[in-house]
Amino acid sequence: MQQRSKMLEIKAWGHENISATHYNTLEVTKDEELTTRGTCIIGVRASLSTREIPDWVKEKLRQAGSMIHFEIIVDNQKVSGVFEGHPELILSHPKDIVIRKSSFICPRTLGIKSTLAARDIPDEIKNKLANPQQEILLRLYFNN
Repeated sequence: MQQRSKMLEIKAWGHENISATHYNTLEVTKDEELTTRGTCIIGVRASLSTREIPDWVKEKLRQAGSMIHFEIIVDNQKVSGVFEGHPELILSHPKDIVIRKSSFICPRTLGIKSTLAARDIPDEIKNKLANPQQEILLRLYFNN
């Protein structure tokens, strides 16, 4: 695995309505409640939104050609992916963080062209996301 110098960890929690079936995105939200329509959401009560992530992270995300490795960790299980940053990222939403397989950018978008969406999370991890007591860690790794 590559040498990584900095990491940002975002904590979130499970919810009984999490299905994690969306084909193109995954999301953590600061919202406490969730309807069954939120198929991309993998965690609620998130510790950060795109507006609240540190400035050094925003700078890294906005570097042209930036590639960010990330992990979703539940108990001792994890799944990894990679997404791209983009100079036009807005990073200003007060509640949400969204990682997308597409190139769509809005205030909720943390990264684009992801190798992983909610539906790609293995079932053994996904099954735990419906437990409101389950802590979920989203870790972002930045080179240099």
